Amino acid sequence: MDIQELIDRGFAVKEYPKDKIVYQPGALPRYVYFIKTGEIRMVTVSEDGKEFIQGIFKAGQYFGEPALIVDRRYLAFTIANKDSEIISVNKRDFFNLIENTPGFSTNLIQKLSNRLFYKSMMLEELANEKAEHRLFTIINYLLCDIEIGDSLKVTRQELADMTGLRVETVIRETKLLSEKGLIQTKKGKIIRFQ
Repeated sequence: MDIQELIDRGFAVKEYPKDKIVYQPGALPRYVYFIKTGEIRMVTVSEDGKEFIQGIFKAGQYFGEPALIVDRRYLAFTIANKDSEIISVNKRDFFNLIENTPGFSTNLIQKLSNRLFYKSMMLEELANEKAEHRLFTIINYLLCDIEIGDSLKVTRQELADMTGLRVETVIRETKLLSEKGLIQTKKGKIIRFQ
């Protein structure tokens, strides 16, 4: 679904400043959120305040649809990583898009399948206690979405939050992976080289 098409159909754009919560655990789903600009992170927060990133959504993507589709309360926080512009689409309009927009339902199935794959992969990795293996798996997964020669657009802190590791561990293990030739870095950035 093209964001401009939603705007042309009369859907309003709302601004979310950096660190603003879009929704939180326990809230009833009312919308699917389409990102015009910015970036949103979906996180679970532990009792001691540590964030575990479940996903990062960027401009042109959408989030919040699983809870809306199954009519279940949200399980995680969604928070603006940077100043963002978002279009909220209510349940009736979202199902109308699925039914009447060519290709949208196929795109939705692909997005949901990709997220399910990611969550299954992360569950398996969290059971693996080796930091190097956990980090290498998530880096390879993220590299699949970028072109050869491009760098990974996540911070060390985000890698730590995705893997349940400390930032210091991510820094050390990234260096070891690079020294072993398992990943390639350029000016401190992880790049896709094959």
